[in-house]
Amino acid sequence: MCGIAGWVDWERDLTDERPVLEAMTETLVPRGPDAGGVWLSPRAAFGHRRLKVIDIEGGVQPMQAGRGGEQPCVVTFNGEIYNFRELRNELQGRGHQFRTRSDTEVLLHSYLEWGEKCLSKLNGMFAFAVWDPNRQGLLLGRDRLGVKPLFYLPHAAGVLFGSELKAILAHPIASAEVDAEGLVELLCVNQSPGHAVFRDIRALRPGHYAWIDRRGCRELRYWGLESGGHPDDLPATTEAVRELLEDVVQRQLIADVPVGTLLSGGLDSSAVTALATAARNREGRDRLATYSIDFEGNEENFQPIAIRPEQDNPFARMVAEHVGSDHTELLLGTDEVVKARSEVLRARDIPGLADTNAAQYLLFREVKMRSTVALSGDGADEIFGGYRWFFDERMLNAPTFPWAVSVSGFEPVLDPELWQKLRPHEYIADQHAQTMAEAPALDGEAPADARIRQMFYANLTRWLPLLLDFVDRMSMRVGLEVRVPFCDHRLVEYLWNTPWAFKSTEGRVKSLLRDAVADLLPTAVLDRKKTSFPVSQHPAYEQTLRQQMRAELADSNSPLLPLVRRQAVLDLLEGPLGAQGMWRSADTLSLLLQIAEWVRTYNIRIR
Repeated sequence: MCGIAGWVDWERDLTDERPVLEAMTETLVPRGPDAGGVWLSPRAAFGHRRLKVIDIEGGVQPMQAGRGGEQPCVVTFNGEIYNFRELRNELQGRGHQFRTRSDTEVLLHSYLEWGEKCLSKLNGMFAFAVWDPNRQGLLLGRDRLGVKPLFYLPHAAGVLFGSELKAILAHPIASAEVDAEGLVELLCVNQSPGHAVFRDIRALRPGHYAWIDRRGCRELRYWGLESGGHPDDLPATTEAVRELLEDVVQRQLIADVPVGTLLSGGLDSSAVTALATAARNREGRDRLATYSIDFEGNEENFQPIAIRPEQDNPFARMVAEHVGSDHTELLLGTDEVVKARSEVLRARDIPGLADTNAAQYLLFREVKMRSTVALSGDGADEIFGGYRWFFDERMLNAPTFPWAVSVSGFEPVLDPELWQKLRPHEYIADQHAQTMAEAPALDGEAPADARIRQMFYANLTRWLPLLLDFVDRMSMRVGLEVRVPFCDHRLVEYLWNTPWAFKSTEGRVKSLLRDAVADLLPTAVLDRKKTSFPVSQHPAYEQTLRQQMRAELADSNSPLLPLVRRQAVLDLLEGPLGAQGMWRSADTLSLLLQIAEWVRTYNIRIR
């Protein structure tokens, strides 16, 4: 796992631009704390920061390779190719020779053999750039589900790219400007495909690649969901899911560094943990390391709500004991969450769900002290249908995304003129309509099933990328590689056309997953309701946010003042502590405080 950055320019000699490339690459040191490198040529220049995971000695980047007397191509790569061994064998059969054991070299030779078509052969999470001097072009590629990030900024003479926005913003020609559309994306906690919040900067869409040459930049799709019939009955489907999960987890355990799992005690992380334990036991390896998280005071202050009906740790302990893992419980202080907010902002380069992101960041920071790679249960709810909006008719048929609850949360406190300019409700409604329209339909499907299919599509293409972005940024900020087995594209493709009735037998949420791993887990975990990621419920957390907001409003130079109704925010500060729901007053305060810090820290210009 790594960080990548680069620059293609048809008008400058980039061999003279080392300081700029080094500045861009330096911003990515947390993603790749183990090593770094810069490669320069007249038209293209690459930077790389490395987190050593596979072939620690041999996988040095940027990496070059050529074939058949042509000039060597160059790659800078972030991610993991889980089928690199099979691809290596196939390429050797085609005459390719390898100097290392790394998946990076396999990726580069895959490009040499198949060009852009190599993307369809890769199983993994990845973002990469290949400079081809023979074609005088740059290939940017991103994995199918968007696990690994990649941004690019086309300009008149070429393109800039980077794993994170900060790498692009470190270049002199990049500008930290945000228009109304970018601001509404922030306030709605939304992530539209291709949108990067900053003006003119694009996120390469999942399942796409971009080809850049003198004629310009073209972004093309190489993978997408396709609707069709499902060939298997329910028992065969359950068996197929189990076999796929076993293969996926087995592949994702491959590493030359310590590997663990993030264990909340929920169905998804428990299934990954049990499958990983079984795989390691077959190989006669040491006990699997597992990690769970909680906050000081949560036991005393816990308040059950719909999205968090119970605490995690009792179930995490139950699973750890059941599988025999080497389990660590991480207890975080409320003050740590507040202090982590600035680090969280610098990790994402844009504001977000600060308390959730801070909890993730603190968890990953502690895990990194013991493991370099961790497997998580992210993605299961999106492919098996684990959210309540799959079952709630009102949410299922609403003309908006069910997770876009922050829109209403901001309406009372945002400046009325700004609200009218942004029109958040209309923006989200338009995004929702576009999403539903582009979902691949299945001829002859019943209207209710067609609507469920659309909801799955929205979850996979709008909600999941945001969650994966959170995980990537918070984990890579501390140099931890988090792998997501449920995002394997083979599993996603198979479940996309699996009937909803198979996924919710007798109304049981994620019944297909529960049945597929029924022999691996305690009954209490198999029957457990979904519980969202833990956040601090200690009154001191929100009290601190309120104190910080009062100080922000008292600062006549605060960048927040032009954006909000000051009195409405003051009224919010006088409301009751601890109001719970999909969107809390603490969430509003936290995001507003992040926006103020963001504008100051990044010198944001709001247009």
